Amino acid sequence: QGNAIYSGSYQIYALLLTLSSIGVPNAISKLVAERTAKGDHKGAIRIFKVALATFAIIGLVGTLLLFFGADIIATYWLNIPEAKYTLITLSPAVFFVTVAAVLRGYCNGKQAMRVTARSQTLEQVFKTVLEIVYKMTNGNTVWMAAAANVATTLSIFMSFMYLVRFYRITRTERAKELKETVNYKYQNVKSIVKKILSVSIPMSLSSIMSSFNKNIDSFTVVSGLKKFMTESDAKAQYGILGGKVDTLTSLPLSINIAFATALVPTISRAIASGDKETTTKRVSFSLMASMLIGLPCTIGMIVFADPILHLLYPAQPEGALLLQISSLTIIFTILDQTINGTLQGIGKVMVPAISLGCGMLAKLVINLLLVSNPSFGANGAAIGSVVCHMVAFSIAFTTLRRNVTLNLKVGNFLIKPIIATIIMSICSLFIYNVLLGIISQALATLIAIIFAVIIYAISVVVLKILSKEEFFMIPYGQKIYQLLEKLGIYR
Repeated sequence: QGNAIYSGSYQIYALLLTLSSIGVPNAISKLVAERTAKGDHKGAIRIFKVALATFAIIGLVGTLLLFFGADIIATYWLNIPEAKYTLITLSPAVFFVTVAAVLRGYCNGKQAMRVTARSQTLEQVFKTVLEIVYKMTNGNTVWMAAAANVATTLSIFMSFMYLVRFYRITRTERAKELKETVNYKYQNVKSIVKKILSVSIPMSLSSIMSSFNKNIDSFTVVSGLKKFMTESDAKAQYGILGGKVDTLTSLPLSINIAFATALVPTISRAIASGDKETTTKRVSFSLMASMLIGLPCTIGMIVFADPILHLLYPAQPEGALLLQISSLTIIFTILDQTINGTLQGIGKVMVPAISLGCGMLAKLVINLLLVSNPSFGANGAAIGSVVCHMVAFSIAFTTLRRNVTLNLKVGNFLIKPIIATIIMSICSLFIYNVLLGIISQALATLIAIIFAVIIYAISVVVLKILSKEEFFMIPYGQKIYQLLEKLGIYR
């Protein structure tokens, strides 16, 4: 129930946050960098100041909407009246994170990447420490959920103050740049705002759709479940879905994004230069890497759903079936993540939003039909998510194939990864069952998962899924390949 209160509120906050600031840092960094590159430091600072004022107003409106609308949102949208207090505690964060987004965009545009990185690190460390402290208080569930979200607000404020401090201590440097300004081009406020929005909106559409997608569960699960179970049980089911399952199934995406982010700029440069051969190789490898990450994560989470929940939530380990169903979304979302990055790189910026929008409609229909059915319940929402991401992937992949030539052999892309995943699953499950009678379940789970990673990596190498050229595309790949040559695995 605590997870239900926390997750429901956070999704509403995330939606407002997405609407007010996602895409803003990239848009502002692009515009600031363009003016700076031409020596127009005065124009760059003007863009920053106009953006700061504009998004401060937008952020303030978001804060006020969340603060004064907390009761209505919690009672009528989420069907979780207790979430009112968590929404109120989150409301100031909308303003601070929106303004911080502008400051980060300016820092990135000035090539001060470390400042952005440090502000984000400070935010996460501070948030983690505070949340742990608050959740150890063992107080009332409602107030603990609210306190956990206070941690979010305070951590964002700390990050915001760090960025403000950086901006203030660089005043002398900015004054010097203003004196050296050349090629100054005056732009009125309207044209600057229009330009920022024209860049940020396409970049943020898929994030906005993703946030809306999460809120479908917020709006439909508790209200649907209440038709055949108590309100308390309905909240608990949503807490499992939003607090446990969504968190676990989202984790593999953070692993894949590192590969996707690193490869997409290369793809964009290749496309811009008309190098179709490099484009084909990079896109194909990106998809291969995503498959090799997504498939074992999907199957591994299905096989070890119950042990993982007992490991992470020993006091409340319920939700194995929900996790198993939801795990099927992992492979589609990971592949979609890479495809969407590629589509944005080739200028098809609207396709990711359209594909996810179609998936959202399918999920909404399935949620409305299945969640209120006692035979499905919360599992209906998980099924809806699977269908949603299958639809989004299908549309995005079809568009990609029409625009980019792919070199994906069925054997290497599909059959061999499946074989490697099966070997991993059988071996790790055997290890887990053997250890279960000797050591604790938690330790057996940890050891089995570690061995699963090792066995899978060995299987990928032995089956020679990656070629020499593909090895050279990954970090430290050249050294890994040289080691494999010495071992006689590759020749």
